[in-house]
Formats: sequence, structure tokens, C-alpha cells
Amino acid sequence: MAVYTEVADEDLAAFVERYDIGRLLSCKGIAEGVENSNFLVHTEAGHFILTLYEKRVDPADLPFFLGLMQHLAARDISCPTPLVAGDGRMLGTLADRPAAMVTFLDGMWVRRPRPEHCAALGAGLAALHLAGADFPMSRRNALSVTDWRPLFDKSAAEADTVAAGLAREIAEELDALERAWPGGLPSGVIHADLFPDNVFFIGTELSGLIDFYFACTDAFAYDVAICLNAWCFEPDLSFNVTKARALLNAYRRVRPFTPAEFRALPLLARGAALRFLLTRLHDWLRVPPGALVTPKDPLEYLKKLRFHRSVSSASAYGLDA
Repeated sequence: MAVYTEVADEDLAAFVERYDIGRLLSCKGIAEGVENSNFLVHTEAGHFILTLYEKRVDPADLPFFLGLMQHLAARDISCPTPLVAGDGRMLGTLADRPAAMVTFLDGMWVRRPRPEHCAALGAGLAALHLAGADFPMSRRNALSVTDWRPLFDKSAAEADTVAAGLAREIAEELDALERAWPGGLPSGVIHADLFPDNVFFIGTELSGLIDFYFACTDAFAYDVAICLNAWCFEPDLSFNVTKARALLNAYRRVRPFTPAEFRALPLLARGAALRFLLTRLHDWLRVPPGALVTPKDPLEYLKKLRFHRSVSSASAYGLDA
């Protein structure tokens, strides 16, 4: 369970009183997620999500994240909207952590996405990219290609305890990606973590996008590449081109790809796979003491990375030039 910080009942009640949402009725921890402590809060006004931002989140980034959600919600993107307290602020402090409350979205995330879910995701992702075009703030991607080697250095000495030869394979991949990483692609606000558990559906209709705490300014096609990795592999880690085709074609009907994005997609997919391999490896090797959290297997993304190395053109993903 992703609850790293416990909250005293009286402190929680006092925090809720800052908002015009009535008395606190109940609160329970939310199992999904590995970055922050999340709670489902029920008050007289309904249900809300309370997030306590843990040490991996830079408090200086929180105005970007909260402002972005407010901006997107105002442009008809279905995402959590931060509540504004009586003092006019979206951000407060609870249990010595920065904390915020956001609206609750109906829907469920799908464990086994079908092509129609992938199509809805593609259209929703493109709409997000367009809606963020006039967002006035920017945030550097702290987990882009220039950050991967320093991150790997923290785990390199122990990497081979996870899989034999892993350290060398990652080092060689870093060399290749650092040499060839594309620049100058169309860029703007991206979500950067749009896994299935961050997308809600009612049936096959997308009902909400959540968890914007990796959002940043980067290439739109890199965000698409993250989704290819997260949505288009089966449980046996075989690539499902039908799902990829549905995702990509739905995306480009809303926001067309440029020729440069088409050419770069296989390399971006490799980079996205490596990024999650590295963060999962880091977390696999260091779970905070006492945290009720199960780290995710980094080797899943090693297998995905190896698949993308075999791809020479975006056509392999079902995307026609």
C-alpha cells in the first residue's frame, strides 16, 4: 500500500476544515501508487483525494503540478481539480508533509486494456497535449536522457544481483541513447506517467486522467512512447500491434505526428523503456523501511527494451508513414 505517512485523526479533521466541504466522515489509505501517500476522504460534500507529498517530490514543483491540473480541468480535460482552501491556497501542510486535496473522479482503471481502451487513451493523450499548449509554466523533465546515467550510477554496483549482466547491458544502452537521442521534436506539457492505473474508464469511455506528479515539458512523442510501453504489451510481454495501432491512429486523428516524430518513435520507445527500467531498479533495491509497498519488477522493462531494439521503423507499431 502506498501510505508512507500516517495521519492523526485530529490533524486530518483540522486539515479538512480548511475547505468548504463539510465535516470529515471517513478516510482510508489508497493501495495503488509508489510515490506519495494517498487517501480517499469522505466528507459531507462527497469524496475527495488527499495526497501527502513524500520526499521524492520537490515541493518547488508542486505549484506546477497543481496549476497544470487546474488549467487542464478548465479546458475540459477530465482530471482531478485541486481544491482551494479558505486562505486562497491549493497547498497546505499535514503531518509535516506538503499536502493537497483534489476532486474525486468516477471510473475504474482496466487491468487488461483492449484496443478500444487504447484508442480512447490515444485520443485523450492528444487532447491533453493540445490543452496544455497555453499553460504558462514549464518544468524540466527530471528523468530525461541526461538524468538516466546519474540514476543508474546509484544502482550499478548491485544491478547484477537482479539479473546477470544487467549492469553492462544498461551501460551499453545508455551509450547508444545518449549518442542518438533526438532533439527539436514538437514539445510542450506531457503527463510522462500515463500507465493504465492512471487512466479511468466507465466501460470503454475514458472518464479521467490522474497522477500528474511526473508531468513536465518534453517531446509529445516521448509521452506517446511511454504509453506504447505501458499499454501495448501482453502479460507474457509480447507486443500487441493491434493495441498500438489503435492508440497511435486515435492520437494522430486529434494531433497529427510530424515526419520527425515518426522517425524518432522507435528510439523514444527504447528510451522510455530504459527510464522505467532504471527507476524500477532503483526502487527494487531500496524499499523504505516499514512502507507497505511492493516494488515493481524492473526486468519487465528490460524485456520491453530488448523488443524496441529490434524495431527499425514506427511501421512496426502499426503506424503508417
